[in-house]
Amino acid sequence: MNSFAALGADPLVSFPLSTEQDVFLLRRSGKSAAEALGVEKQDQIRLATALSELGRDLLGSDGLTVAFGVARRPLPLLLVGIDWTEDRDLGGEAVQAASRLVAVHYTPSEHAVTIEQPLTSDGRTAEAIAQVREAVLAHTQAGVPDDARAQTSDLIAALVESRAQREELRRLNDELEETNRGVVALYSELSEELEETNRGVVALYAELEEKSRLLREASEAKTRFWANVSHELRTPVNSVVGLARLLLEFDGDGLDEEQRRQIGLISASGATLLALVDELLDVAKAESGRLEPHWAPVDLRAALGQLRGTLRGYESPGAAELIVAESGLSIVSDEVMLIRVLRNLLSNALKFTSSGTVRLDVAADRADGRDQVVFTVSDTGIGIPEEEQQQIFEEFYQVRGLHQRGRSGTGLGLPYARRLTELLGGALELTSEPGSGTVVTVTLPADGRPAPVVPSSPLVPSSPLVPSVPGEPAAPDEPAAPTVAVLVTVDDDDAFRASIRPLLARVAGRVVEVSEGGRASDTVRRERPDAVLLDLHLPDLDGYAVLAELAADPALAALPVVVLTSTPTGELDRDRLTHARAVLDKAALNLPELAAALSGAGAAGPANREEGPA
Repeated sequence: MNSFAALGADPLVSFPLSTEQDVFLLRRSGKSAAEALGVEKQDQIRLATALSELGRDLLGSDGLTVAFGVARRPLPLLLVGIDWTEDRDLGGEAVQAASRLVAVHYTPSEHAVTIEQPLTSDGRTAEAIAQVREAVLAHTQAGVPDDARAQTSDLIAALVESRAQREELRRLNDELEETNRGVVALYSELSEELEETNRGVVALYAELEEKSRLLREASEAKTRFWANVSHELRTPVNSVVGLARLLLEFDGDGLDEEQRRQIGLISASGATLLALVDELLDVAKAESGRLEPHWAPVDLRAALGQLRGTLRGYESPGAAELIVAESGLSIVSDEVMLIRVLRNLLSNALKFTSSGTVRLDVAADRADGRDQVVFTVSDTGIGIPEEEQQQIFEEFYQVRGLHQRGRSGTGLGLPYARRLTELLGGALELTSEPGSGTVVTVTLPADGRPAPVVPSSPLVPSSPLVPSVPGEPAAPDEPAAPTVAVLVTVDDDDAFRASIRPLLARVAGRVVEVSEGGRASDTVRRERPDAVLLDLHLPDLDGYAVLAELAADPALAALPVVVLTSTPTGELDRDRLTHARAVLDKAALNLPELAAALSGAGAAGPANREEGPA
């Protein structure tokens, strides 16, 4: 047959269709052939029904013939082809009905239709071909009644199978409904648990928020406590440092060598305590985000020389030798912060090095296209255990051990040094081995960052704190005559006023002391002094307000006012100090500086003034 040839198969059995009995034969033959090839029951009935529909529609056509065969294209197929010679088209309803049951290929111009039934086994074996031939031939002698009975039997079997399938579907539906009820119950249970968990999470989050708030408040309270205590400590420490310095400067001739040495130790110890107070203040400011560097070119040669002199007081007979290298490298940084970093590292190294050497070396480096200055502090001391090399950078942490007994400290040195180093844009690294010493490396950018524009303000910057060296008192040049005739001092610290009286006696013919800010303006109006020394921290009316009162009075606006304060330069409110002639540090106060400020020599015009290190 032409249709089989196109599919690459040969017919196995063929017979004509001319009577109604032949249509019954076609139906039974198709079902039997499919059964012989292992086709499922329902697919057998579908194939038989489709053949019956097509055969009945074509019955009566000239040359109507049916053929059975098997082919692989590429899967095995049972093929049933129907051909006719009459110029007649297959009915559309019959083709549509058959196509819903099996695969139908109909070509009207060729007067042929082919039905394909996929097989699960190879139908081209000799055994399969023989079974198909036998199954088809077995029905050639059947009569119409037999075919009717067979068709009825097939229908009954199909109905029974359909009923069984409906029962199975009903059972599956019941199981599905039961499963759905279980899923809904589980979903409800999980939803309740999730809701309960969410409530717990919300409560926990609220508790964490409350804990965070309490921790923030505790941290802020700690920072305020540090700042307040530090400010309160500065006042008596300033008096100690000032009195010791005055004793060395003005009573030096009446002191023997041992007394001078002891007073020098008092001065150095007071300066060290003042530096520690400054560190506490800086830590408090750093935690609150208020500590900012003041960028300016740093003369490393002078700064390292000053550092060398400052730390000479730590040396003692038989102790480690301190070596501070000289350097002419250029760096833009905050000189005060830089000196404090190096001083902390060197003093810490000296404390834990009983013999050998403590060195500070300076070298240039370049990384990531940027010039750097590397400060290396190395010692031959006791070293730090590896497991504690990170903890030592925690505030107030101190390494415990028998080999470190008798060495006092606050545990702020290294954390403070690292914090300042980071503020300067650098990094601090430490390597150590117990018994072999410690090496601390501070790497800073050489160019820092551009210094901010200094606003026009008649302020004389105070010099950085440099403690007196024991046994080497300062000997400044003293003025030949008092700088001013009448001087009013406004300060509530009795000890400080007492400590500077000998100094003020050198620069003023008469000194009037005022301990309250609220009485300052009236005293100035009454005394008509040549200058005023004003403290900023007063119990009733602070120095800023007193300065504003004096500036607001036309009769007193031109009166020179010199501010004496222990407040760090970075914390000063410069906008409120524009009417002050100069601002001097109480701890670094000396005769030439005070005389210059009172006379105006130390208060150059705003255009010629540069900001010094804070």
